[in-house]
Amino acid sequence: MPKNIRTDLALEAHRLSSADGRKIEGVIVTNRDENGITVSRVEVTNTAGEKAIGKSIGNYITIECPNLKYSTEDYKNVCGLIAHEIREMTDISSSSLTLVAGLGNRAITPDALGTETLSHIMVTHHLKKHMQEYLGDNISGVCAIAPGVLGTTGMETVETIKGIVSLLRPDLVIAVDALAAADISRVSNTIQISDAGIQPGAGVGNDRDGINLETLGVKVIAVGVPTVIDARNISDVDIPEELSPLMVTTKDIDLVIKKCAKTIADGINLALHENITLEEISSFTG
Repeated sequence: MPKNIRTDLALEAHRLSSADGRKIEGVIVTNRDENGITVSRVEVTNTAGEKAIGKSIGNYITIECPNLKYSTEDYKNVCGLIAHEIREMTDISSSSLTLVAGLGNRAITPDALGTETLSHIMVTHHLKKHMQEYLGDNISGVCAIAPGVLGTTGMETVETIKGIVSLLRPDLVIAVDALAAADISRVSNTIQISDAGIQPGAGVGNDRDGINLETLGVKVIAVGVPTVIDARNISDVDIPEELSPLMVTTKDIDLVIKKCAKTIADGINLALHENITLEEISSFTG
C-alpha cells in the first residue's frame, strides 16, 4: 500500500495495494448485497498478505450504507448485520462475559464514537451477579469501560484495558473506535468489524500499542467507523510537513457520531443477548 496514504480500512488498503491490477497473495476479498447494503469481507490469510496491505492476519468485514444517517430501515438492517458478523467471529452464550471498550477522546467529536457508543450498551454484569432471577436466560454478562486517551490519563489505552481484563477475565473484548479513511466517500458511511483487534491512532499517524489477542490474552473484536480523512487525499495544495497529518471531517459529524454510535451499540446488544429485540433494547437503555 502507498505509504503516504493512511487508512484503517482493510478494504481500502487492499484496493490501494492492488491498484495496478495484480492479485495479492494471502488476501481474499468477497462481496455480497444485503437489502441494498454492500457487505465486503477481506480475509488476510498469511504474512505475505499482511505485509502487502499492512493489516494483521484476520477477517475484516466492511458494511457500506450511505443512507444510515437518515433511514430507519437501514439502521435496523445494519444492526442485524453487525450482530450477525460478531456472532460469526466468536461463541457467545448467556454465561459469557464481554467487556466493551469505548476508545477515543469524548471531548473531540470525530474521536468520540467509542465513548458515545457506551451510552447505548446494555450493561448487565452487575445485574447477573445480584438480580439473576429478574433476567431471562438470553441475557449475557456485559461490562463497559471508556479508558480515555494517553494525553488525558497518562496511561496507554491497552494498559488500562489489560488491567481490567486481568481482574474480570472476560471471554471477549469488543473495542469501538473512530477510524480514518482514504476515500472521502467512505467517511461516515462505512462500518468495519474485525477479529484482528485494533491499532488505535494508526490511521492518523499516531500509532499506539495494539489491542488484540496477543496483548490482552483474550479475543478482541474491533468495530469502527471512519470519521476523518487526511487532507492530502482530497486537496492538490501542498500541506506543510509540520501540519501533517491534517485531518478533516464532515460538517454533520455530530449527527454521524450519534447515529453510528447508536447503530453499533444496538448491533453489539443484539449479538450479545440472544433473541432480544431492538424495542426491548431501547426500553433497557432508554
